[in-house]
Order: sequence, then structure tokens, then C-alpha cells
Amino acid sequence: MRRSVRTSDGVYLAVVEFGGDGPPILLLHGLMGRATTWWPVTGWLTGHGRVLAFDARGHGRSQAAGPWTAERMAADAAEILEQAGAGPAVVIGHSMGGLHALVLAARRPDLVRAAVVEDMAVDFRGRSVDDARAWFGALPQPFPSLAAVRRAFGHPRPEFGDYMAECVEERADGYHLLSRTEHVVEIASEWARRAYWDVLPAVRCPTLLLQAEESVVPDGQAERIAAAIPGARHVRIPGSGHLVHAGAPGAYREAVEKFLAGAG
Repeated sequence: MRRSVRTSDGVYLAVVEFGGDGPPILLLHGLMGRATTWWPVTGWLTGHGRVLAFDARGHGRSQAAGPWTAERMAADAAEILEQAGAGPAVVIGHSMGGLHALVLAARRPDLVRAAVVEDMAVDFRGRSVDDARAWFGALPQPFPSLAAVRRAFGHPRPEFGDYMAECVEERADGYHLLSRTEHVVEIASEWARRAYWDVLPAVRCPTLLLQAEESVVPDGQAERIAAAIPGARHVRIPGSGHLVHAGAPGAYREAVEKFLAGAG
């Protein structure tokens, strides 16, 4: 089921209900993604609760309007949960969504009973936003076919090509990304300016940190994050790239289900 939710600052967000009964499980996608990129894991997650996700502002079918900060986007997630009215949730986030899960857990502990963070750091300061802008700007839009989308994004990890094929729309001249370059760069630019170490001590729920073998997380930072969150567990998934849940689905499922069983 799909519906639209209006936030407190007037932005319309597209929500997808994947099914399942019981306590809510909220899925937060990564930069340039959308709610439906979670389809591969929802088949088994619905056995653990009511699974829902939404397109972050500026992504998918949600309205493209700032502010583009982690705090505002975590507040969007809080408002989705409040409007769902189903009690505290397990919040599972990939990359950007993992950061938002941590901010949400810190700011609204009443809404988060457990958190899973997939391959995301809290400190990317010093990275070049200009490099990101140049990379996004060089993407050959429109893409003539979905196969071209997969080729553009699928090297060296084909699962990312499949992921991004979910994040485009067909127009008369070909396929266009649903996210606009200037919004994606604005979101990423905050990460290059601001660290989120201050958020971590306020995260009091059970937390699972999943790190890819080929990770975007700077060396040693995942261990520091785990040490800063009381009781957090850090697991590195062998053979995986940044998109752990798609590239190593069996190991991802095993880790998450083991965590959910212990989180109560």
C-alpha cells in the first residue's frame, strides 16, 4: 500500500507499507535511493513486524524541498512513525538512512526500540564535496535504457546497478534519476562539514552496526562508534560492498534476525 504524508513543515512524503503484523519496522534508504529499494529484504522482515518505509525528501516520489539536514530528515522519520501510531519501532537504515536512524534514536528515544545501521560513518569531514558534485554532474542523463542505468552504476558491484535501476523514472527522452544532483550534493555537503559524534551518547536503544568489507566508513571509525553507544554491537560482513543487504543478503539476514531476536 502506498500513501502520502504531510510533514510539520509542509513537505509531502511518499510512504510504502510492505505488510506484516505487530510492532513497526521502519526502513530508511540511502542517498539517491527510495523506499522500494528495500523490496529484497521485506519478504522476510514482514515476519518480524509491520514493515514500512518512505522516500526521503528529494528522493523517489517525495517532494523536493529543504532543509537538507540530517536533523530535519530524522524529524521526518519521527513524524512518519507518529502518524503510523503503532508504538516504538525497529529502525533499519542504510548509509544516509543509517545516520538518520542514529539521530532519530538520540532525539526521539520514545519512538525507537532498536536500530540497525548499515555501513555509515558519523564523521566524513575533510572529504571533497566538489568531487561529489563533479561525479554526479557527469552522469549521462537521460539513460537510454534500464540496462544503461545498470551499466553506469554497476561497476564493480552489480547489485548497485540493480539498486539504482529502481531509482529512475522513464520520460519521453529516456530514464532520469528521481533525485536531483543539487539536492544530493547539498545533503552530502553537510556530512563533509559536520561530525555527529555528539549524537551517539544519547542513543540508548540496542544498536547493530553492520559494516561492509569494502566499506565507506573510515578505518577504525565503526569501532569508535560502537564504543560510544552503550551496548552497541559491530559486525563486519565478509565479501560485501557498501550495499550490504543486496550484495550479501544471506549474511545480512542472519545478522539482523539474530539481533532482532535479542532485542526483544
